[in-house]
Amino acid sequence: MESIRTGPDHERAAELATAAGELLLRVRGREFGDPGARKAAGDAESHEFLLDRLRTLQPGDAVLSEEGADDAARLTAERVWIVDPLDGTREFSELDRADWAVHVALWERGDLAAGAVALPAEGLTLGTGRPPALPPRAGGPLRLAVSRTRPPALVADLAAALGAELVPMGSAGVKATAVLRGQVDAYVHGGGQYEWDSAAPVAVARAAGAHASRLDGSPLAYNRPDPWLPDLLVCRPELAADLIDALAGLVPADRNGGGRP
Repeated sequence: MESIRTGPDHERAAELATAAGELLLRVRGREFGDPGARKAAGDAESHEFLLDRLRTLQPGDAVLSEEGADDAARLTAERVWIVDPLDGTREFSELDRADWAVHVALWERGDLAAGAVALPAEGLTLGTGRPPALPPRAGGPLRLAVSRTRPPALVADLAAALGAELVPMGSAGVKATAVLRGQVDAYVHGGGQYEWDSAAPVAVARAAGAHASRLDGSPLAYNRPDPWLPDLLVCRPELAADLIDALAGLVPADRNGGGRP
C-alpha cells in the first residue's frame, strides 16, 4: 500500500519542484546560440522562480540554493529550504536527454523534514508526501548508478569487487531516484557534492524506505556552515551493510573525515 504523509510542507516541496520543472521545459524549448547559454538561463530562471515563490509563501524561512549567495542567517534559522534549481545542467542542455532534475528540500530543527525531486522531461515528481514503494529487486548482478561523464574510480573499484554493473546516467537526483524506481540497486558517490545535490533525493529516499548515509554508514547532516558533503550512499536497505563493508576497504581513511579534497 502506498504511504501518504500529509502536511503542507510535503505538498509545497512537490508543487515547487514541479512548477520549476515546467518553467525549465519552457526555457529548454527556446532558441539559444549555444548550450552554455541554455544552461545559464535554466540555472538563473529556475533559481529566481524558486526564491521568489519561497519569499512569498514562506517569508520566515531561510533558503540555501546552489545558485544564490549563502546567507549565514540560515545557521540560526529553524527552517531552511535547500534547493538545486537545476541538477544536471549538462543533460538539460542536450535536448535528447531526460536525466536532469529539480531538487526542493526542507530542513527543520536539525534534520530533513520534506522534499521532492522533479524529473521534468519525464513528467514525474517524487516526493516525501507520497513516496514511491520500492519495487522488488531484479535478479542478476548489482547495478550501481554512476556519472556518465565523470565516473569515479571508487565506484569502478566497488563494481569490480562485487561483480556489479555500472549504469551511467546524469544528475545526482536522477541517480538517487533510480534506486527508488528499481532501475539500479545503489547510488554510490565519493567525489564530493554539496548539500543541495543530495538533500531532496535523500529526503525522498528515506521516506520510501531506502538507506541513505555517508559511505561509512554515518548519518548525513545538513544546514552546516560548510555545505560540502564528501560522499553519499543511497541504496536498497537490504544491501546497505554489505555495501558499507565493501566500501570500508576502498575508501581512504582521510575521506571519512569529511574535509574537502
